[in-house]
This record gives sequence, C-alpha cells and structure tokens, in this order.
Amino acid sequence: MARAAAKSAVSRNTSTKTVPYDVADQLRTPEEMAAYLDAWLEEAPDDAAGIARALGDIARAKGMSQVARDAGLSRESLYKALSETGNPSFATVLRVARALGMKFHASAA
Repeated sequence: MARAAAKSAVSRNTSTKTVPYDVADQLRTPEEMAAYLDAWLEEAPDDAAGIARALGDIARAKGMSQVARDAGLSRESLYKALSETGNPSFATVLRVARALGMKFHASAA
C-alpha cells in the first residue's frame, strides 16, 4: 500500500513542460541556414509560401532588424513579406537572400 501511495505521489509531482518550438533557435551557422533553405527548395520546390517562411526563419535566426537594414526594408515589411500569409516579390526574395549571405544556384532538373 505504501508503495502505491509513493508511486501516486511521484506521478502527481512530475509534469511535462512544453515550450513552443522555433526552428530559428536551431539555425546557428551559415552552413545550417543554407542546408535548411536547400531542404525547402529540394523537398517543396513549388511551395513559394513555405520557402518564404524558411527565409523568414533564417532571418529571425540572424536578427530580423539587421537583415531588414541590409535588405533595405523596414523590419515590419520584412516580417509581413516572410510571414505565413506574406507574398513577397521575387525582388524582395533576392534582396533578403543577399542580406542573409545566401546565393541561389540553378541546375538542370
């Protein structure tokens, strides 16, 4: 009986704490950032919104304010363009990629 009470007390005192996952926290090096964007381009080449979000994740990892300055955009417009509902122009995508230190490469399919 005492064993069951002790086991019950342990299960009541332990709880799982969850925290929101943010991929930007995992993107620490330029190589990791490039690999992340490459994965999006390889796995979902037709998902323009997803690729824009991936650029946004990388921008948040590098610091959105600095990326916005380097791209010649306001921080607010950069957040909006790279959000889930954003629809950035190709020119914006290229400016952001340059500000992130990334280059796009073409290859035959």
